Amino acid sequence: MADKKTARLKDKFSKEIAPALMKEFNLKNPMAVPRLHKIVVNMGLGEATQNAKVIDPAANELAQVAGQKPVITKAKKSIAAFKVRAGMPIGAMVTLRGDRMYEFLDRLVNIALPRVRDFRGVSTRSFDGRGNFTLGLKDQLIFPEIDYAKVDKLKGMNVTIVTTAANDNEARALLKHLGMPFRQ
Repeated sequence: MADKKTARLKDKFSKEIAPALMKEFNLKNPMAVPRLHKIVVNMGLGEATQNAKVIDPAANELAQVAGQKPVITKAKKSIAAFKVRAGMPIGAMVTLRGDRMYEFLDRLVNIALPRVRDFRGVSTRSFDGRGNFTLGLKDQLIFPEIDYAKVDKLKGMNVTIVTTAANDNEARALLKHLGMPFRQ
């Protein structure tokens, strides 16, 4: 059992962050501490309506970034103005849980975000009111796993961090302790 490798951030959460949050929010029950539930990484590909070959490289890049095979998302209904028919592939997404989720967040916070040009921190206004945080990334090249030479087109992605926090203040405190660089 001792040889199983756990995520560095997960260990830090259980040893340091959870007790700090219990003290900060005056919680008696350790199960009431806000924690990460899942991270959803979504890559919407609008140009896939004209060119279906765009989906495969995007899915491969998303798999490299997340370390897990993505699901191809399909349009739910037809929209003539966007030339989209129901069932047409329009994006890729991956849902991370457990150790992979903590490893991804660790890489996002410590490696990828500092590589963004003119980075001054992420906005604190991106919370949804229920303790979830969404972050938009303009290009996938900030992740070191992606080979710069093989990329044909810049594709952005949305990263949604779903927490068990009851409100935005608890979620903000959790993410701040996990190392999310919020703007001052």
